[in-house]
Amino acid sequence: MKFLQTIFKSRLTVLVLFTLQIHPSFAGSAQYIFPGFSSLDKTSPTYAANLKALILADLVRVEGGTFNMGSDLPSARKREKPVHEVELDTFYIAKTELSQQLFEHIMGWNYSYFACEFCAVNNLSWKNAQSFILKLNTITGLKLNFPSEAQWEFAAKGGNQSKGYTFSGSDNIDEVAWNANNAQKRSRAVASLKPNELGLYDMTGNLWEFVLDDMSRVAYQHSELKNPVYSITDDSSKTTMKVIRGGGYEFSAAESEVFKRDGATSNVRMPDIGFRLAMNDDAN
Repeated sequence: MKFLQTIFKSRLTVLVLFTLQIHPSFAGSAQYIFPGFSSLDKTSPTYAANLKALILADLVRVEGGTFNMGSDLPSARKREKPVHEVELDTFYIAKTELSQQLFEHIMGWNYSYFACEFCAVNNLSWKNAQSFILKLNTITGLKLNFPSEAQWEFAAKGGNQSKGYTFSGSDNIDEVAWNANNAQKRSRAVASLKPNELGLYDMTGNLWEFVLDDMSRVAYQHSELKNPVYSITDDSSKTTMKVIRGGGYEFSAAESEVFKRDGATSNVRMPDIGFRLAMNDDAN
């Protein structure tokens, strides 16, 4: 999948307790507890507050800082060069790729390949994902969005706690990522493997993830140095090439280094592309 073209059809005051569901692969483990979105009663007068509480509880606060974005390693391509220093304000990002459970709960449909409620939603376009985010924001009053590419890379590298791993959370890809070596050509339940330094799962592997930015092979040569977002147009209804990050279940270790970036048009739907939520620190 190299620069995909369109080829598919195209902080609450009171927190309420819910029944939380633990995926079978974590029997006897407290690694990750899945929010019980499907148990929420949409007719309840506290539904919006309850949904908001679950969303906020599943976000990780990433303290702002400065990092080197991109790479000058021999394996880096032109689109990943040059290394450049970027400064970011504090933001929040979801612990996992967005689950099919939450997507279907909000949208009422789910066309994902490899259907399972705890797997990451896929086979949806950037525009589909944007529609979901807008609807979720309308219900909760939050200001969620895709992470910017810079936010995504900073978080994937472990933020201010980074240990400089090749992949997100390890130098051994199989510890942290569903990839060509272990995934058996399909996506897997989110948070099934080891998280990175910030407690984020699947930032390498499982699914590629859409981010906010438009794709350009020369973006790193022209982007801002503080809170950059590379955008060709402010009109999200227009079809543009969007950046995807993280690699996917059919990609090898050599194709999944944490700095690697690719692109897909904003109306393309693929079984190996999903997304995760993010929010600026001043947006809750």
